[in-house]
Amino acid sequence: MITILSKQSPYSRLQIRIAVSVFFFCQGICFASWASRIPDIKSVLHLSEAGLGSILLALPAGQLTMMPFSGKIVTRVGSRFVLRIALICYSLVLVSIGLVTAPWQLALCLYFFGLSGNLCNISVNTQAVNAEAVYGRSILSSFHGVWSTAGFTGALVGLLMMKIGFKPLHHFIIITSVVIILDLIFQRYLIITATSRTASSFKRIKMPHGLLLQLGIIAFCCLSAEGCMFDWSGVYFKQVVQVKPSLISLGYASFMIMMATGRFTGDKLAERFGRKKMVQISGVMIFTGMMTAVLFPNIVMATIGFLIVGFGVSSIIPLLYSTAGKVKEVASGIAIATVSGVGFFGFLMGPPMIGYIAQLAGLQYSFAVIAFLGLGISIMISKVKEIA
Repeated sequence: MITILSKQSPYSRLQIRIAVSVFFFCQGICFASWASRIPDIKSVLHLSEAGLGSILLALPAGQLTMMPFSGKIVTRVGSRFVLRIALICYSLVLVSIGLVTAPWQLALCLYFFGLSGNLCNISVNTQAVNAEAVYGRSILSSFHGVWSTAGFTGALVGLLMMKIGFKPLHHFIIITSVVIILDLIFQRYLIITATSRTASSFKRIKMPHGLLLQLGIIAFCCLSAEGCMFDWSGVYFKQVVQVKPSLISLGYASFMIMMATGRFTGDKLAERFGRKKMVQISGVMIFTGMMTAVLFPNIVMATIGFLIVGFGVSSIIPLLYSTAGKVKEVASGIAIATVSGVGFFGFLMGPPMIGYIAQLAGLQYSFAVIAFLGLGISIMISKVKEIA
């Protein structure tokens, strides 16, 4: 349920939209900045691949720890308050990552990075759902497009920092300084949403697990495909497509480009075709793209397949969050956290599942399994009556 305290906001719709976009961008660039310097930190700490892999689990562990509480915190004290504090904490933890001198310190920092990141994620998406209500039309997908753009920007900045010889600490201090400044400037334009103290209807709510669970399972399938592309696209191009080393990242780049493009066009397409039809088409695109790469593992067809998958996954999560945020008699923060929580297990479990299936039958078979999850999305969304 979307409840805005101040119907007569002193700020325009455009100011609100820009502010929410800025917070999406800040969260995205913080994460991308960390990701871009993983090789440097791995080298400094003298970590093996297995050692790094184990330590990296601390980040999703932090996210999982916070998931049961983030929606309730956002509902109790308001997404505006949580977001502006959580983002500052998120960026400060980024700096602490640059200070680590031992593997256990990195694991601890990543755990807190996950905690604060989950709070940022739920609060900023709650803001986005409320901004969408102010506009009276679908705009949530474009916010996720801003996050994707921040990912590109953060990766490019990371490359620049490495090229000029900046250490991760100095790199992270620069990013954190910019993020905190933007936080202080734009926090005033965020929407003041109702809290449990001002909205008594939140006190005795029975969560409609049926609908939210349906949306969560669909999110699980989508994020399994997304996680597969993040972690395995390069391996697929190297081992199955067998491209030369300079082209290994082509599959990932094509996927990311189309995912960002899809998120900026998804809102208009959803308005034209309807949300249910859009998710159905997206699921078919995930299936089609994956199977194209599986059945025709050459550089041209695999790239086309990954482009299709990128567009397919682009709008599903924003549309699901938007739908969850409008569930009657449920606080939008709790609804989004519920769908996000179920879906996140797909992002967490999808990549390892790919590895296990690949070990048994080969990487192409594991990608085929993910393809059928896309088909499952189209089937499941057709049974959801509450989305048009």
